Order: sequence, then C-alpha cells, then structure tokens
Amino acid sequence: MMPQELREEIAREIAANKILVYGKGTKAGPRCGFTLETIEFFDALGYPFEVIDVLENIPKREALSEMTSWPTLPKVFIDGTFYGDTDVLGPMGESGELQALLEKTFGAPPQTKTTINLR
Repeated sequence: MMPQELREEIAREIAANKILVYGKGTKAGPRCGFTLETIEFFDALGYPFEVIDVLENIPKREALSEMTSWPTLPKVFIDGTFYGDTDVLGPMGESGELQALLEKTFGAPPQTKTTINLR
C-alpha cells in the first residue's frame, strides 16, 4: 500500500499541469530514449508540458504504476487523465484525436513558433 502523501503529491502534480510526463530525466536532460521520444513528440505539438523525473524515486514509480496499471515509463497525463505513452499517443496524433483533445484542454490551437526568414 502506498503512503497517502505520495498519492496526494502525484494528484497535485497532475492537477497543476495540463500535460504531464513522468519519465526518466528532465526536459533538458532526458535519461532514456523513450522519455526523449516523448519530449520530442510534445515539443512538435506546440503546447506547454512538464516532465517530472522519477528515475530514482522508486516509491513514486511504484505508486504511479499502481495508480495507472501501466508498468513502464514514461507515463503521460493530459488534463488529469492517464494516456499511457507515445505507443498510445502516436496513433491518436495520426488520427487527429490528440490534437482535438489538446485544443479542448487548452481552449486554443497550439502556439506556433515564429520563423525568422533571414533573406
């Protein structure tokens, strides 16, 4: 059984971020290929997201696995709902389902990055 404080901490983190990735490493320093792939996936979508490193926090990893019935990292939550990882989100992105979900979650299309033409 997991400590109540850990459940509450996870619930607060999920509530505070519209897109939250629990992974191995951080946005600036991913420490596994799957976490890097997930960061690149969300970078390309253009919405703000947060990555929480749980690589060395075994109790938190176990709590997350218990809560989601998903044994591996990364674990992605969007608007408080658990979606798995890019194996699940990739096909959702291809079908357009993910973009619709994100527009609903954020209430707007993604912020496009401004391109500067140097010619």
